[in-house]
Amino acid sequence: MKRSVLAGLFITATVLASPAFAGGQEDLCQVNLQTLRNSQAAIQNPELKPQIEAAMQQAKTAQAKNTEAGTKECISLTTKAIQQIENSTKGGQ
Repeated sequence: MKRSVLAGLFITATVLASPAFAGGQEDLCQVNLQTLRNSQAAIQNPELKPQIEAAMQQAKTAQAKNTEAGTKECISLTTKAIQQIENSTKGGQ
């Protein structure tokens, strides 16, 4: 169940990455941050939680720059964090 929920959230974030579906990259940054917030309870690896929290903090800092580069950094950080969570639910890291 957890895997399918995370997969659904990841797919939603990926679909929203397209400018045709989303209002822009800033939306994807927000969607990814929300996905991470929602996924934190599903993290079973105690070593992964601090990594995800650190990635979220870095992403929020990048987002606060209000620049295109900051937004791209936010998307990159959050996408990697989401992928880490997905991999941990599959048994890998």
